[in-house]
Amino acid sequence: MTQPFRRIVTAHDDQGLSVIRSVDTLTPSLIDSGDAAFQLVWATPTVPVDLNAGTDGMVPAGKTLHGGSVIRIVDMLPGKASPLHRSYSIDYGIVLSGQLELELDDGSVTALQAGDIVVQRATNHLWRNPSPDQVCRIAFILIEALPVMAGGKVLPEVHP
Repeated sequence: MTQPFRRIVTAHDDQGLSVIRSVDTLTPSLIDSGDAAFQLVWATPTVPVDLNAGTDGMVPAGKTLHGGSVIRIVDMLPGKASPLHRSYSIDYGIVLSGQLELELDDGSVTALQAGDIVVQRATNHLWRNPSPDQVCRIAFILIEALPVMAGGKVLPEVHP
């Protein structure tokens, strides 16, 4: 159902020359809700990032961001939708293949296709794959943000 992909990580040798540090094959795994398969690509515990740390980038990140930055691949399964959710992060969602719908809590729905990029600014939203038979693959980059305010009130995070 979901396809593997390669993760290529660069670094520097002792002379300061750029090198390929590792090449891995990763495959998204089904999450508990059954609507998607996730695969962490890289996470950092803080921003700015310490590029001198010898991490493999697989620090625990959970389904949403808890500090730092995260990149993950999400395969939205055919005919499935995520629950409404909001996290204190700025998220860059890049549709790599398939079709996707972005629904906001005001009821608006925006159709997305491969090549579209969503800048998600801590709004309460859900993702829906309208296809009856095609997986939609999205790359999500999340970076920690301050709590969002509207009408003088802090809007709560929503984690179903």
